[in-house]
Amino acid sequence: MTKGKLTYPEIGQQAEAMAAAWEQLAKQQNWVQKYFGNADYDEVIFIGSGSSYYQAQTMAATFRYWLARPANALPSSDIFLFRDQSTAATGKKLLVGVSRSGESTEVILAIDSVKNLDNWDTCGITCYEESSMAKQTECLVSPLGKEKSTVMTKSFVSMTFMMQAAIAAVANGSFSKEMKTVLDQAGAKIAEADAFAKNIIVNNDFIKTIYLGMGSYFGIAQEACLKLKEMSYTWTESYGTLEFRHGPKSIIEPGSLVVLLLSETARSYELKVAEEMKAYGAYVLIITARAGEDTAFADAVFEIGASDVSDEARAVMYLPLLQYIGFWTAVHKDIDPDEPRNLTQVVKI
Repeated sequence: MTKGKLTYPEIGQQAEAMAAAWEQLAKQQNWVQKYFGNADYDEVIFIGSGSSYYQAQTMAATFRYWLARPANALPSSDIFLFRDQSTAATGKKLLVGVSRSGESTEVILAIDSVKNLDNWDTCGITCYEESSMAKQTECLVSPLGKEKSTVMTKSFVSMTFMMQAAIAAVANGSFSKEMKTVLDQAGAKIAEADAFAKNIIVNNDFIKTIYLGMGSYFGIAQEACLKLKEMSYTWTESYGTLEFRHGPKSIIEPGSLVVLLLSETARSYELKVAEEMKAYGAYVLIITARAGEDTAFADAVFEIGASDVSDEARAVMYLPLLQYIGFWTAVHKDIDPDEPRNLTQVVKI
């Protein structure tokens, strides 16, 4: 393979990166208790830019559900440019910066903008322990999330997994066991996802791709959309699954690929949307914890397993196939995903 020499192996290294994040989290339990174990915060705000913002959305959704406490996700720029419009002026807040490199100008400016405010505390998560953000505020560190490629793959998965595991550590119930289940099963499907994605892409010529997801999967759907754009310069969109029916579905026609990130929480409702898109002529790919008679209508179904854990815990298991779709689309179009046009690994203002 002459293209994707950096990106391709990094997608395949996700299970190892998750395992390293799990071990590192055990060493950073003081961070977990200091920030997530502190119930004095009236709101926890996860911030990031690009992919980091999308994983922040999944982190916030997990925090709200597992801890039953207020949490939100915002672009980093909303904090230092539109803080008063984005958050209430009252209440004690925890700002959680999310940045692979820890060098993104926007997340650093956001953290710096609240450091002298009495009602704000900050922390973060990164892959680089010596980064500017890690020196600015206390951070969780995903040690094997470091990447040579521009496009985020294993960093996204390992950081999201690590943050969810940190949330699980202070939650009531069996969420930590769920995260361990995901860790144990995550690697098993990677090779299968690779071959599955390649087969779909090389045997079809899609004119547009739509990603659909709800709840903690909405941020994952947005990330999948971005991966396809970054790697292959393909125009694609992402929507909340049921929201797609309210106008945007008019773009569906033969040659459209609709990828549904199927949850168990809203399974029957989401499948109705997918069936409708199939009737309009779309090629429907369903990614699900469990295939069944209700998914038999789809053109392709990829079963990721772990049906015995919550939708939130399972979120990162959707990503290898989604990343491979972006990768193989790029290769099929003779584009090198290691050299995405107009992009750099770190975005600075």
